[in-house]
Amino acid sequence: MIARRALFAAPLLAAPALAQSWPERSLRIIVPFPPGGPVDGGARVVAQVLQEQLGQPVVIDNRSGAGGSIGTEAAAKAAPDGYTLHFGSTGSLAVNQTLVPNLSYDTRRDLTAISVVSAVPMLMVARTGLPQRSLAEIIAASRAQPNSITYATSGPGGAPHLAGELLRQKGNVALTMVAYRGAAPAMTAIIAQEVDTTFLDPAVLMPHVRDGRMRALAVTGPQRLAALPDYPTLVESGLPGVEVENWYALLAPAGTPRDRIARIHGALTTALARPETMRSYVEQGQRVLNLNPQQSAAFIAQEIDKWAVVVRSAGMKAE
Repeated sequence: MIARRALFAAPLLAAPALAQSWPERSLRIIVPFPPGGPVDGGARVVAQVLQEQLGQPVVIDNRSGAGGSIGTEAAAKAAPDGYTLHFGSTGSLAVNQTLVPNLSYDTRRDLTAISVVSAVPMLMVARTGLPQRSLAEIIAASRAQPNSITYATSGPGGAPHLAGELLRQKGNVALTMVAYRGAAPAMTAIIAQEVDTTFLDPAVLMPHVRDGRMRALAVTGPQRLAALPDYPTLVESGLPGVEVENWYALLAPAGTPRDRIARIHGALTTALARPETMRSYVEQGQRVLNLNPQQSAAFIAQEIDKWAVVVRSAGMKAE
């Protein structure tokens, strides 16, 4: 009888050891944008964290193109074994679902959420020569004479374009879009007084605000930033429902074993609990969310639906 009990106990004792044996080789994170941008930067922080916690190398695989669609498709079609992960953003995971016709992947069907890691609002700024000195004056001028004030975007369907459309649709503030090819030219246009306003990453804009080359007006997120406590949100400025954040999420191909998803999220949670890790995100103007897999899936689904309304109403199309 004793021997019989030992026979049945052996697999139970071995199971945790088998689970802990993963990963046995390096992992890769597919990033659907070029090196050096905010999505790539966020992925590299996560890669370092996972490498420390999982004890295996984690490499970044940049697959840029088509507004993030190429890299996201590659991740969606990868083997669901936990060794290939994906780090995407609002645009590639949510907006493209409506913006890009005949998209070859469905975020909700083809990818499994591990964590919505962090979110960063944009900072709304104005050129120094704009007669309207505050956001309240810009709102008043726009409502008195729609489309009289311009705003620069990084291209159709990008976060600044979405912010401008949400202002129009929910805030009754009609600005005229001037599209540039990327965030850097849009920022240069503000400094050169070519356009009146724009919405871009706070970390990119703040050095120019401090140098007096542009004026900060408000942040586009649901709350003020710890790094920018003096600047109100658009909601605080009298624009209810006008919230725009770039969020960054870690995912895996659909069908990836749940125990591996849980292991990866646990490793991420352990690292994000460190004060120094949290501090690095705050210094970049980001809010750490680290939603669990279930929360992340629900959040991404809500974002897909939210931006579908904006994209369709504005008639946006991918270039």
